[in-house]
Amino acid sequence: SGSGAADGSKPSTCGTCGGAGRVRAQQGFFAVERTCHACQGMGQVISNPCRTCGGEGRVQRPKTLAVSIPPGVDTGTRIRLSGKGEAGLRGRPAGDLYIFVNVDPHAIFARDGGNLHARIPLPMTVAALGGSIDVPTLEGKMARLTIEAGTQSGRKFRMRGKGMPALRRGNTGDQIIEVQVETPTNLNKKQKELLEAFSNSGNTSPESSSFLERVKRIWADS
Repeated sequence: SGSGAADGSKPSTCGTCGGAGRVRAQQGFFAVERTCHACQGMGQVISNPCRTCGGEGRVQRPKTLAVSIPPGVDTGTRIRLSGKGEAGLRGRPAGDLYIFVNVDPHAIFARDGGNLHARIPLPMTVAALGGSIDVPTLEGKMARLTIEAGTQSGRKFRMRGKGMPALRRGNTGDQIIEVQVETPTNLNKKQKELLEAFSNSGNTSPESSSFLERVKRIWADS
């Protein structure tokens, strides 16, 4: 029954404190209250304790609980399960159970507060000519991202409202996409010829040409 007494018996009122669980003691001119040492503050004593629980009214048993995880939790978030902690002594209320969350790393996204970062490969042709690509989102769906012509490797695109939801708040972070321009590999003869013709057609790399011009001026002045 949780009382701690053996079957067929009941706890009796503590004769020391009269069931109050506390006793008064005189210290000089002052009277102070202390926990009753005879019943450990329970107000009752057990003359015939239960052999299973030793008079505590509780036993240890494994139990599996289903925990609801709110959106937006992060590593270190504490979730309180009221009344699911250690059972109280001799039928007293149980304590609370606290769950501390540890979030595993994601295969695609890196979290920075409410924002999510991801690096996405970008075909060279799309980077040069512009177009659109599909990018993954946290919802498990693909979103269409428009790429401007002349996009360089390392450029970041912000997708507002596609990040992490804020814990117990209504706002949502952003998703930051960093594109990595892919260099073509395993080219056939025709593809190589086309790229060579493109390279020889004019000023196709303005940043590289500008950098080389600066280097030449430095050497000329030295």
